[in-house]
Amino acid sequence: MKEIGFPSGVLPTGELVECGRVRATGFVWWKCKAAYEHFSVPSNSKTGYAAETTAYVEKGRMKKMTGVKTKQAFVWIPVAEMCIDGNKITFKTSVGVGKSFPLVSFMNEEEKKAYQYS
Repeated sequence: MKEIGFPSGVLPTGELVECGRVRATGFVWWKCKAAYEHFSVPSNSKTGYAAETTAYVEKGRMKKMTGVKTKQAFVWIPVAEMCIDGNKITFKTSVGVGKSFPLVSFMNEEEKKAYQYS
């Protein structure tokens, strides 16, 4: 994910079984042993990943995502796109409604250090 500009904290961290990328089309996939949920402190919401997650990627953008959802209030909402603009990352639904957060909120300590000195 580093190659396309995304911090490690935006991807599922469950038991990864398989992942791949078709460079010609930008298609990527992650397969885990089981669906995975975690509470995201930066977004103050629960995020869920299906056992298989897919997207089309380009530098700083993931679109046509499947298998990712976020819980807002009492409703699960599918995430269809993630994009990075400067120091912000925006998560969007399929109807274009989105929410932005500081990019560093999704970085591990090593990524934060590298980001500070770039």
